[in-house]
Amino acid sequence: MYKVFVNEKKLSISKYPQDVEKKLRYEGFSTLEIAIDLLENTSCPELNIYGDDLEDIWEDFTKMFKVIEAAGGVVSNQKEEILFIRRLGKWDLAKGKIEKGESLEQAALREIEEETGLKELILEDYLNTTFHIYTERNGKKILKTTYWFSVSYIGTSDPVPQTEEGISEVSWKNEKQIIAEVFPMTFENIKLILNDFWRKD
Repeated sequence: MYKVFVNEKKLSISKYPQDVEKKLRYEGFSTLEIAIDLLENTSCPELNIYGDDLEDIWEDFTKMFKVIEAAGGVVSNQKEEILFIRRLGKWDLAKGKIEKGESLEQAALREIEEETGLKELILEDYLNTTFHIYTERNGKKILKTTYWFSVSYIGTSDPVPQTEEGISEVSWKNEKQIIAEVFPMTFENIKLILNDFWRKD
């Protein structure tokens, strides 16, 4: 199953119907256009598209967008705190676009270093991939695919925000702080990846 966030609303693409308010059986390209329109322009909170050939549906879906690939990490320290960046009033995890010739792992580590100033990082495991859709100023729709890794920080330096990228703060948070402070002010796909990280432990 694929989960894509459209305006912070979940679109799931699956083989079998899911237990959600709105379900559409895949009948071709127009099903995808209807689904995006419903999530973008109505109060529909969540939608499921289902059909026998999941990979064919996903291939059709990705053709609707310009795909941008990024990589990032859930960085934890020896106190089991997780590192967050704050940008435009929202808490986020360090991530960024994959540059030409980079592996996913190299991109994740580079982006974390650039956005937080931390260097003594050990990349552990691949966690999962998240997908979200946004519209550029020119009206072009983007499907952003982000590959996430768990990363350990073994140093003692304080993080430094990359202010030229609009990051105002970098902060370590424990689980209690994440639920109380971060979850109300973050994105749905960040909640998804944090839950994957906690399940892994």
